[in-house]
This record gives sequence, structure tokens and C-alpha cells, in this order.
Amino acid sequence: MGYLENETAIRQNLKDAGCCEKQIHDLINEMKNGNRDIWQKKLSAHRCCLLDELHKEQRCIDCLDYFLYMVEKENE
Repeated sequence: MGYLENETAIRQNLKDAGCCEKQIHDLINEMKNGNRDIWQKKLSAHRCCLLDELHKEQRCIDCLDYFLYMVEKENE
């Protein structure tokens, strides 16, 4: 049995990837219907959203690091 045939594993993977129940339901339906292009586009879109969030959080960390650097430099 291939990975795409194991719905439980797919559900868990999508949940672990941050997909909500509606996204999981929609993606599994597209997979069952053989709409490979659609579910691949949806997964790519979700990946892009996660990456955007990651970059936003990285900018916040960079700002805090800069602020801490400036405070430490001022205390020297």
C-alpha cells in the first residue's frame, strides 16, 4: 500500500503541517478524486503561507536582537 492510500497517515501529516480540519477534508477529497494538480497547488499555497509566517517571526526576532545589541552597547 502506497503512502497516498493511507488516509490516517495523510490526515496526521496534514494536521502536523498546520492544516485545519476543513483544509484536510478538502485535500483528501481532491486526492480521492484524482485531482493531483488541485491538491498540489493547495499544498504549495499552504507552504507559502507558513513560510511567510516564518519570515515575519524572523523579522521580529531580528528587531529584538538589534534592540538587545543596542542596549548592551549602551551599557558598555
